[in-house]
Amino acid sequence: MRSAGYKHAVFEVVPPSRPSRSRGVSMAGFHDHGPVPKAMRAIPHPAVTLALDFGPGRIVADDATGRRRGSLVAGLAFEDLRVSGRDVEVVQVRLSPVVAYSVLGASPADLQGAVVALDDLWGRDAERILERLSEARSWQDRFALTDDVLARRREAERPGRSVPPEVARAWDRIMRSCGRIQVETLAAEVGWSRKRLWSRFRSHIGLTPHRAAKLVRFHHAAHRLAAGHSPALAAAESGYYDQSHLHRNVQAFTGVTPVTLADEPFLAVDDIAWPGHAPPVTRTDRQ
Repeated sequence: MRSAGYKHAVFEVVPPSRPSRSRGVSMAGFHDHGPVPKAMRAIPHPAVTLALDFGPGRIVADDATGRRRGSLVAGLAFEDLRVSGRDVEVVQVRLSPVVAYSVLGASPADLQGAVVALDDLWGRDAERILERLSEARSWQDRFALTDDVLARRREAERPGRSVPPEVARAWDRIMRSCGRIQVETLAAEVGWSRKRLWSRFRSHIGLTPHRAAKLVRFHHAAHRLAAGHSPALAAAESGYYDQSHLHRNVQAFTGVTPVTLADEPFLAVDDIAWPGHAPPVTRTDRQ
């Protein structure tokens, strides 16, 4: 368990003691110990986000479509999402889009980057799970409970919810290459035409292969910026043509400049919450 401060807010960040038994699933616990001075910008990342909000407070999530309180699901490449709250306790789960449909009951393509209430997807099951989380005695117990629930949902997967192996392989290659792979190369590797890969990938993942690669590359660059690297260096490390190319991509995903992005609190705790999932970002001036 570690704490990370941002202005007047202090977050308790807890990673699980062991990885999930389900491939493509990672989780972390968050508990704020002070009011967030203003809504924080959520930074897009290459995963579908499930937030299980079981504490006395409630998450407040605002985007272009309105405001939601409590447990939620955010699709890939969400836009202008702001999060606030007080005395909030959350188990946050990041789901690879390859497994998201079998776990959530809604595919990344159905979500289309939107933020939806968990009740809308799971109905009364959501209430029962949150009640059990609130009764658990420790964070590790909550992680074990969450992992069990997600595994059982995957085991009960119905026909039509699985991602074709070619699409799963293409997503894995995009992730392993940090977004530096051409669509033509992906199509050749999975044995499909470029047109077929484009169509099937989008129908299952919710993004085209090209936009998925841009999202993964942005994710890598954002962590380089948060680690204190200059925009020019972060651009070179992340495979951009130049600093201007990075600037355009950052603005497209967040609406802010690379310099502003570097100080976003959501990035400041990523290497504590998700060790090994992205380049380290923790800096001594944020402790």
